[in-house]
Amino acid sequence: MQDNNLDLPFWEGFGVWNFDRRADGIWISLIPRANSPASCSKCDARCDQVHGTYWRTVREMPMFGETVWLQVRLRRVKCGQCGTCAERVSWLDRHARVTKRLADFTGLWCDKLPVAHVCKLTGLHWETVRRIERQRLSAQLDALPEAQPTKLVMDEFALFKGHRYATVVLDGDSRQVLWVGEGRSRQAIRPFFEWLGAERCARIQAVAMDMNTAFDLEVKKHCRKAKVVYDLFHVIAKYGREVIDRVRVDEANRHRNDKPARQFVKRGRWLVLRNPQNVPADQVPVLEKLLAANRDLMTVYVMKASLKELWQPTCPWSWRAAWRNWLAMAQASNIESLQRFARRLSLYWRGILARMHWPMHTGQLEGINNRIKVMKRMAYGYRDSEFFFMKIKAAFPGNP
Repeated sequence: MQDNNLDLPFWEGFGVWNFDRRADGIWISLIPRANSPASCSKCDARCDQVHGTYWRTVREMPMFGETVWLQVRLRRVKCGQCGTCAERVSWLDRHARVTKRLADFTGLWCDKLPVAHVCKLTGLHWETVRRIERQRLSAQLDALPEAQPTKLVMDEFALFKGHRYATVVLDGDSRQVLWVGEGRSRQAIRPFFEWLGAERCARIQAVAMDMNTAFDLEVKKHCRKAKVVYDLFHVIAKYGREVIDRVRVDEANRHRNDKPARQFVKRGRWLVLRNPQNVPADQVPVLEKLLAANRDLMTVYVMKASLKELWQPTCPWSWRAAWRNWLAMAQASNIESLQRFARRLSLYWRGILARMHWPMHTGQLEGINNRIKVMKRMAYGYRDSEFFFMKIKAAFPGNP
């Protein structure tokens, strides 16, 4: 079918010259309108001289469940400033094989669906969808204003199986994800501080983190004025793994000849790890019975509550007295795992004391890490870590 006079609003500056339905979809041929002036694709200047024409095949939005192919006759124009170049088309990017309309539609659904589902929805190849999404993410990230952080929050999340991690750095004020990198060593996070630059590093006042020595040392090297603040959640979680679990296992082993007592201790793991206010009412008698029957377990349970109090706002002198008292009680407990934990924790007292002046924590980053895990599960994993990190930064641009 041919119709030289059919003009549609979908393709500005072009009219339908030919329409054909084939086995692989609908094919539409477009030619420039006679009254449509050409403009340079580089400087957007109007060009009256045409050097030549050529055809380009591109994909358009599906219509009524049918794949749509466009054969577009494009002009090469002679620009006084840029020389010979292709004409500018408002609905088609230079060298693109899909229209802007289809690219925008694809990018919109990439935020909500896995790439494989978007491929089925649009009929595009996996690599094409991924390229469109990468271009969209790059444009979003380039449009963000330059970050000027004064507080940082650092944490890691599992990237792959086998204890492979990635590090996330968050602006503590705007909650913008500033950087994501594979690994959690000093060498792995050093590129972040190099990207931040010496001038912005000098403005960092405090950094919240877990007790990761690599993070600590690298922050002190690049941000000399910054105070390191250790997060309560990570310290208590470490206490639960290294002290409470160890004592509970030792108590269970001590009752190896009494199977009912051994099972009672083993099944009480989550009760002793929970905060007292979170224990269900029907489980309170069970917890009390468990602690009453095991002196060491009772000791480490009470010491956990005392350890949490060290993060409560108070004056430095009161904190110093409470800190020394906690260390003394830990050493006097004669519980090896508790004494070992107290010796290690004593090396990090400055980061705990910094909580008095900088009430920061990694809780907001933990929430972001949970959303990152959802993104990873939706996509069934990412083979390209760089692309995954771009999606993370675009998903958390911070508060306006």
